[in-house]
Amino acid sequence: MSQLRSEDSALMHEVGDFPDDDLKVEQVERERRTIRHSVPEDGGDLDPHVRDCVKSYTQPWLVVSRRCQGDGWSAYSERAGLHKVLQKQIFESDFQPENKDKPVKSPTLAGLSDDSGRTLTSSDFNLRSLAPDQRVEGLLAFSSHEELDRFNQEARQAKRHPEVFALYPPPDEDDAVEIRPIPDCPKEHAGDRILIRCQAIKFEIDIEPMFATMALYDLKEKKKISENFYCDLNSEQFRNFLKPHTPHVDHSTLSRSGIFSVTYTSSDIYLVIKIEKVLQQGEISDCADPYLTMRESDSGKNKDKLEKLKGQAEAFCQRLGRYRMPFGWATVNIMEVISTATLDRDVTDSDSAKGGKSSSMDRRAQLPRRNSERFSNMEEACYNVHTFKPATITITTIFKQEGDRLSDEDLLKFLADIKKTSTPQRRIKTIPGCIKLDMSPVLDMPQACLSTELIPLIPVAEKNVRPVKEVLEFPSSEVYVPHNIYRNLLFVYPQRLNFVNRLTSARNITIKIQFMSGEDPSCVLPVIFGKSSGPELLSEVYTPITYHNKSPDFYEEVKLSLPARLTERHHLLFTFYHISCQQKQNQSGNCETLIGYSWLPILNCDRLQTGQFCLPIVLERLPVNYSLHTPEKLPPQVPPVKWMESHKGLFNLEVQAVSSVHPQDNHLERFFTLCHALEGGTTFPVRIRDEKIPENKLEHELKLSIISLSSSNLEPLVLFLHRVLDKLFTLIMQPMVIAGQTANLAQIAFESVVSIVNSLHNSQELYRDQLGRNILLATYLYWVFRLPDPPRDAQNAGSAGSAPSSDSRYMTIGPATAARVGCMLLQSRIRSSSNPDIPAQQASDEDAEINEILSAKGHNYPGSRVSTYVEANNYQNFAGSTRPSNRKQFHEELALQMVVSTGVCRENAYKYAWFFFELLVKSMAQHVSQLDRYNVPRRSRFSDRFKDDVTTIVSVVTAEICTILVKQQKEVEQAEKINISLAFFLYDLLSLMDRGFVFHLVRNYCNQMSAKSVSMPTLISMRLEFLRILCSHEHYLNLSLFFSSPASAPASPCPSISSQSSGSYQEQQRILALFDLSQEFKQQHYLTGLLLTELSAALDMESEGGKVQRKAINAIYSLLCSHDLDDRCIKSEVRAKVAALYLPLVGIIIESTNYLDFTVCDTRAGKNKTGESEDDLENVPPINQSVAMAIAGNPFNTLGRNVLISMASLQGKSVATLAADTSRHLLVCFLWVMKNADRNLIQRWTVDMPPSQLNKLLELLTICVSCFEYRGKQSSDKVSTQALQKSQQAKLQLEEALLRGMGARGEMMKRVGGMDRAVGQRENLRWRKDLTQWRQTNDKQDKTKAELDQEALISGNLATEANLIVLDLLETIIQAVPLNECKDSVVGGVLKVLLHSLTCNQSTTFLCHTFSTLRALVVKFGDLLFEEEAEQCADLCQKVLQYCSSPVDENRSHACATLYLIMRYSYSNASNFSRVKMQVTMSLASLVGKSSDFQEEYLRRSLRTILAYAEEDAEMQNTQLPSQVDELLRNLNSILSDTVKMREFQEDPEMLMDLMYRIAKGYQTSPDLRLTWLQNMAEKHNNRKCYTESAMCLVHAAALVAEYLSMLEDHKYLPVGSVTFQNISPNVLEESAVSDDILSPDEDGVCSGRYFTESGLVGLLEQAAELFSNGGLYEAVNEVYKIIIPIMEARRDFRKLASTHDKLHRAFDNIIQKGHKRMFGTYFRVGFYGTKFGDLDEREFIYKEPGITHLPEISHRLENFYSQCFGDDTLVMIKDSTPVDRKQLNPSKAYIQITYVEPYFDDYEMKDRLTNFEKNFNLRRFMYTTPFTKSGRPRGELNEQYKRKTILTTMHAFPYVKTRINVIQKEEFDLTPIEVAIEDMQKKTRELAVATHREQPDAKMLQMVLQGSVGATVNQGPLEVAQVFLNEIPADPKLFRHHNKLRLCFKEFIMRCGEAVEKNKHLITSDQKEYQQELKKNYNRLRESLRPMLERKIPELYKPIVRPRLENRDSFKRLSFRRAPEESS
Repeated sequence: MSQLRSEDSALMHEVGDFPDDDLKVEQVERERRTIRHSVPEDGGDLDPHVRDCVKSYTQPWLVVSRRCQGDGWSAYSERAGLHKVLQKQIFESDFQPENKDKPVKSPTLAGLSDDSGRTLTSSDFNLRSLAPDQRVEGLLAFSSHEELDRFNQEARQAKRHPEVFALYPPPDEDDAVEIRPIPDCPKEHAGDRILIRCQAIKFEIDIEPMFATMALYDLKEKKKISENFYCDLNSEQFRNFLKPHTPHVDHSTLSRSGIFSVTYTSSDIYLVIKIEKVLQQGEISDCADPYLTMRESDSGKNKDKLEKLKGQAEAFCQRLGRYRMPFGWATVNIMEVISTATLDRDVTDSDSAKGGKSSSMDRRAQLPRRNSERFSNMEEACYNVHTFKPATITITTIFKQEGDRLSDEDLLKFLADIKKTSTPQRRIKTIPGCIKLDMSPVLDMPQACLSTELIPLIPVAEKNVRPVKEVLEFPSSEVYVPHNIYRNLLFVYPQRLNFVNRLTSARNITIKIQFMSGEDPSCVLPVIFGKSSGPELLSEVYTPITYHNKSPDFYEEVKLSLPARLTERHHLLFTFYHISCQQKQNQSGNCETLIGYSWLPILNCDRLQTGQFCLPIVLERLPVNYSLHTPEKLPPQVPPVKWMESHKGLFNLEVQAVSSVHPQDNHLERFFTLCHALEGGTTFPVRIRDEKIPENKLEHELKLSIISLSSSNLEPLVLFLHRVLDKLFTLIMQPMVIAGQTANLAQIAFESVVSIVNSLHNSQELYRDQLGRNILLATYLYWVFRLPDPPRDAQNAGSAGSAPSSDSRYMTIGPATAARVGCMLLQSRIRSSSNPDIPAQQASDEDAEINEILSAKGHNYPGSRVSTYVEANNYQNFAGSTRPSNRKQFHEELALQMVVSTGVCRENAYKYAWFFFELLVKSMAQHVSQLDRYNVPRRSRFSDRFKDDVTTIVSVVTAEICTILVKQQKEVEQAEKINISLAFFLYDLLSLMDRGFVFHLVRNYCNQMSAKSVSMPTLISMRLEFLRILCSHEHYLNLSLFFSSPASAPASPCPSISSQSSGSYQEQQRILALFDLSQEFKQQHYLTGLLLTELSAALDMESEGGKVQRKAINAIYSLLCSHDLDDRCIKSEVRAKVAALYLPLVGIIIESTNYLDFTVCDTRAGKNKTGESEDDLENVPPINQSVAMAIAGNPFNTLGRNVLISMASLQGKSVATLAADTSRHLLVCFLWVMKNADRNLIQRWTVDMPPSQLNKLLELLTICVSCFEYRGKQSSDKVSTQALQKSQQAKLQLEEALLRGMGARGEMMKRVGGMDRAVGQRENLRWRKDLTQWRQTNDKQDKTKAELDQEALISGNLATEANLIVLDLLETIIQAVPLNECKDSVVGGVLKVLLHSLTCNQSTTFLCHTFSTLRALVVKFGDLLFEEEAEQCADLCQKVLQYCSSPVDENRSHACATLYLIMRYSYSNASNFSRVKMQVTMSLASLVGKSSDFQEEYLRRSLRTILAYAEEDAEMQNTQLPSQVDELLRNLNSILSDTVKMREFQEDPEMLMDLMYRIAKGYQTSPDLRLTWLQNMAEKHNNRKCYTESAMCLVHAAALVAEYLSMLEDHKYLPVGSVTFQNISPNVLEESAVSDDILSPDEDGVCSGRYFTESGLVGLLEQAAELFSNGGLYEAVNEVYKIIIPIMEARRDFRKLASTHDKLHRAFDNIIQKGHKRMFGTYFRVGFYGTKFGDLDEREFIYKEPGITHLPEISHRLENFYSQCFGDDTLVMIKDSTPVDRKQLNPSKAYIQITYVEPYFDDYEMKDRLTNFEKNFNLRRFMYTTPFTKSGRPRGELNEQYKRKTILTTMHAFPYVKTRINVIQKEEFDLTPIEVAIEDMQKKTRELAVATHREQPDAKMLQMVLQGSVGATVNQGPLEVAQVFLNEIPADPKLFRHHNKLRLCFKEFIMRCGEAVEKNKHLITSDQKEYQQELKKNYNRLRESLRPMLERKIPELYKPIVRPRLENRDSFKRLSFRRAPEESS
């Protein structure tokens, strides 16, 4: 390090050298809930165990942290306010102009005559009348190119956001292994808390005091789950009744509100309220009688009675006021209340924010995970106990107590009944009255609370308010939370007495209960907690009395506070009395009659006695020294003791302790007792239970007790976990002197620790965090563990009795700042996974306090004991201690134990290595913090032996990991956990030990972890996680940057490159090498080198589903993220230095371009990007020039996705791509390096780079642009969802998952089923949230508008920043072009990327800078662009024009400036200029045709602005440029006018097409534009799914191209102009070229488009074929390919030929398979009538509609559209098809007539049109029929029914380029009734023939036809027709032929019927025989009826034929019934 260059050392200072005071070992005061610590009252002489416990519950936490730890992460917490400082980016997609609500102008239909000769180019609009936009300043004002570049550069750098990552979503926590959650500070356990306030207890009459007792019961568990809470609501008057018995009333007893706590919610938790009153004479029912009979409403009547009752009550109170009796009880299921209060509640945000405090996380962490049955539905009944709405409960059912059923068992039975039937089964009387309670969740502690020990809680009330009491919970099941406060309570439950056999008068029995410290009456201790309205502590209590009951049950609960120091004299004393309720005359005042005594010693063999007891009762008096024995085992006395019922157990009671001092577990008690025996101060032999242990046995017994520790019950072990571990660690350290022998218990104590750690991890009941650490142990290590106190030597033992203040070793933080430190700690390491918005603290006095402490640290010399921590031989020994000087350190001992352990102990020690690693680290940190006082150099902190041990441990753990991977694949997760813990160990060591030593360990690890036999992905993944953790070290940058030797440090690149030639070859290689992952780099930057090597290996791997790649990329990504947000890296030079560290990453990324997924849409992630471009484009519409893409390089749609895909496929490398989010992470890393690296360095690099590499770089930039495109406000990608707060609920769920065992992932995955996340799933979630119980809360619909706006703001800034970084890089490349040999290809490549970026959705900021860059390109390389890059220029024109129509002013003004410069700089060369003019015109045409939301008013304004530029450009005034520009703009303006019209018909597709057709026709003389418009039409048709018309447009376009090609070159294989195309459609002849004199193809700028080439022709035809195929016209496909094939054959393009024939094969296949099933168009005649239609008036069209369209559908469509134009009441739809008479129409209305028409063919045509296709292709004639009668009605009798046939001829043949074509000719002829009959019979006969002769006969079909022919009852059926027309020979000879023809028709008809009947006979099933006979019968009847008529011939027709004379020919004509059409339309 000494060799650093001066500037490096300055920088190093910048990045923050390793601070000297890097380590903080500090004491953090505990947060107390109470105003003072709960400590024993009798503080004095405690026994050692209690003393230790109290110390452990009150001493501060000891926390080791590092000053800078997590600096990078802390910045994440500042993201919350990010949206406040960002500038809002304007995106066109989000932009809403002000005048949005202009009414839509209804289309005017005037002026649309189809055949009008004029093209609509005359400008309807004068441009100069508009005001131009603001001009861009200084457009031409620069003096040199350098100045221009500098100016642009400065503009680009202004207002940039320095941190890319702040705009990017935070890294996925799923992979964030480097986050080691800080365990929550240990707290006292609390369940869900509910505040219950007693508002009122009211009965019908109010005559005496009443007292209430409340408690919770869990019916499922059959258990009381809270202590009693006492309250009363008695009036002052009633209280005075009791004055004599209450000496004083303490404030704490006035409480009426209790806070109940519930840990395990279940649906059966009942609040039970018991009501008592003062004892009086009589049974309960007698006393309750007045309450049952009297009513409040009758109080007037009963006034005297009430007074009397009140008087009696007062008397009883005066006399018996201290005794109570049961009265009534009531209950309510509080869980029902909570669930109903939760259901109707909308949890608003503010609520959930408040709810933050009682987050269920802290307690769920310790709840058991129950596998048992009873908890299986815990989730199902998940009550929202901390967010329900406060509720008021009114209970009106108060049950009377039954004297014989008072016990808790009886109560639970009642509750079970109530649950079933809502009333107790045995009819219990109810007392009228009501109890009113308020219930609310406790979110913040209310003021004036008292803990269960009656210590006031914080916050304290200012004024004297009624206190709220916390009610102690007795959880229904184990709770695994270590004790954290001193609590020592005893609960005594007298249960029952049995005096039945006793003959005395004892019937009203009460028990007086006292707690005695000796036998003298004065030894009674006032430790019993009082009830309501009385003293706080009592020395005696009496149980309630059941009147006249000799064996009463009790439900009393007596709560006492146990003294801390118990002796064998302490006992509970019970005195039994009979109370006489009535005062006898001769009796004095005393009403008690003594019955007897009993007692219970509190200790039994020094152990607290708890449980069930049945005690005998002593009569008369207590024996002497009774308290030393239990009443059952009292030794014989003199005089003998009198026992009731001869020493039988008569009194049942239960005693329970709630104590954090008495373990109540044999193993633990034994262990603690023996440990304290060691510490001296006890006398031997030690007594444990019944055994006595002499000193010589102590060691053996102690060892046994240590071994058996782990077999104690889990709950007590957890409760005393901190004490047990502290003691064991002390034993590891202390060489014990026992009976003069030194005993070393270290090994056995270590083994015990290991087995405890193992059993805690293996317990299913306990939680683990996502790193697999048991929460309890992690908490212990972080907060509790401190180095064991050094042993006190025997001679010091006396003086050290009171513990010396060892705490001067560490800095202490006062209680006020403890919370703050906690907060700092949180901020420092863990970006709290659930809430990235930990608020930044305000500076306060507390800061000052901390600073004082910090500054004082140096002088804080240690007190008397610290010397023991210092190795005496090295340093001066302060306090003269007699300790041997070479005492071991704890960390050394621990490491030694780990190394020498064997067997199971060793296995588990390494399995749970994390515990021992963290233990080592914390003890080393404490050791170092003491050495720091003496400035020990870093290398000498630890002994060599210790270093060897550490090396061994690391090597063993690594070997362990490898073993698991090789042998036990199932345990991979275990291996991952061990791997992570090892990484954290080394990570921590970097701050403690010599760094070279730690790197040495890392190297060993890497060497060991490259075992051959393990699968590569697993290994890489392990090493990645390992390195990721190491690299997250806060001083990683120092470790990586400054270990380089000066010789190898790259010289700073020269500032300006353009001034000198490109350096020497070596220099060039050196620059390129900086971007490669070289050996040299790996040596200089050790960790970075390792990480990049892993990344590179991972990217090249084919791993399952890309998991490893993802891991590798996320590692780099989170690392860069932490640099980016690190406060130490704010300066740009530091950033450049850091970026230089990652230059090889750039090389890796460029190489991996093929893997990136640049599909930005969500669906196709992870698909292989090989395959032909078409296959991957099924969702890209075929018109999208995708085919042309392959031909022409790049169509108008610039680099769309298809291009990128074809790029990928061109590389020919088949690779599995990365998922899109992972690609994005990788790219954002690339952008970060590019943003921060030294610009000159990058420039040199791009100059020296080989062209192929440069192309890859440009391709990468293209991908970056696509990848970071802005997605618009609605869908704003989850760019910053995590940056915004998630809802509270989700947060708790997440935290809960983090704390879950097996790693949250494993657990969750198991539940969801299947560990494999599907790869392409993009959710950045820890699991599939939609499958878990809760939906992710940041789904779209849950977000508020504000949140969406914030997200859009942040993602808009991200998109802008990412694109600007790309733009910077492009500028860097461009500015280096002069040095580059192949400058043209570079400029072209850069332009390509720029154009691509214009295609994406960009912000105004970015666009302004891009346009500046484009202008600079035009200025610098104009000629090169216009000459070489004509294609790209065309695209450029189109893009710029598009932005000229932008609604955003700035976009428009920059686009205008750019377009003007393009014209100006192309003007210098005539051919360039004419080409530019052509390109601009075509661009506009294309833009106008394709874009539907195109805004011409903005474009007009832009044209005006360009004109202004031309007029104001002084230099150009003397040239032709201004007039040329003017002409061009006028042209453009006229194109725009067409657009305006098109805009009006946006809703009427036919009209729109007519218009486009006309525009295209108008460009007949300008082939490029006509082609563009034909393509526009094709696009429009395609969007409407009219594929055939779309194909026709392209065929026309191809014919146009063919015409021009044939003019240019005369190749045999090319089509001869449009003639060649007439097989496809005769309409194509329209395209035959206009004569040569109008246009010569070689004129500049004409026919220069990319389509006027052979390839273009083929491209158009191929698209057409594709579309024909989509439209089902497979025959046309063949015709199209007939034209293409010769061209391909001439080119010898056999691959194309193969695919073409394949397509033909498919087309013919389709014809064969689909056969008759193909659907072609349906045709309708539509006539428009009425002046409202303008040009359309009286015009008729044939409309072509899709295959099966019914008349109502088209009718409805047109009606809807035109009624919108004219209004509903104006439009009339004519329903019939009769000719319309103009005279009868209303002139103010518009009429539409629609008729269905069928294609019509003459007989000769039918010979050629054989197939279905031929009958539906090239149609020009259509027919419809209209029935009429002479009388005017449409229909009549058979003999008067005429029919008119109308035949229409259209202008062009269908299909055409439009879907409607004008009708140009109309013919009509009428049929007489007999002709109608002939036609009908022919049709029927045809149907019969078809049905009979089908290949697969269909019986149903046949029967239908038959039924209609021979059925008996067919109305107007064949028989009727015959009778009307054939019955007699007609009188008119003109009708003979018709008569005969009809007769012959009938003959054929009857024959066909016969065949059909026969056929049917063979088809029917047996059940249809009757039906067949019926048919046959009908057929015979019909034949017979017809026979006479059919046999009668007309003799005249059968005369010999006389040749008619010639003049008679005319007469024949006249006989025809055809009317010559009167008028042809």
